[in-house]
Amino acid sequence: QVRLVESGGGLVQAGGSLRLSCAASGRTSRSNVMGWFRQAPGKEREFVAAISWSGGRADYADPVKGRFTISRDNTKNTVSLQMASLKPEDRAVYYCAADPNAGREDNTYDYWGQGTQVTVSS
Repeated sequence: QVRLVESGGGLVQAGGSLRLSCAASGRTSRSNVMGWFRQAPGKEREFVAAISWSGGRADYADPVKGRFTISRDNTKNTVSLQMASLKPEDRAVYYCAADPNAGREDNTYDYWGQGTQVTVSS
């Protein structure tokens, strides 16, 4: 089992920045793809970003491309999501996810965190 715990959510004004972190513990594997997803009220969970096990390849959803940056530190078993130029539509619960073979679809991830709330005021 892999346990994922997100942190860093909160309230920020539009145009501001926020950094989310996800700490992995348990049977962690540095070969895991790490991803971030989000779910806004009344909407389905959607892909935000993912990063390969080496950190050499990152993928972003179009709505966040150029504003969000995903990174990982395999020595600390953490993955981060730096969010800039936040918009009210970025408001959601953000989830960290992990799996050895995963991509943009949430059903390709076996391990999930409990989520952290991000609220962006206009």
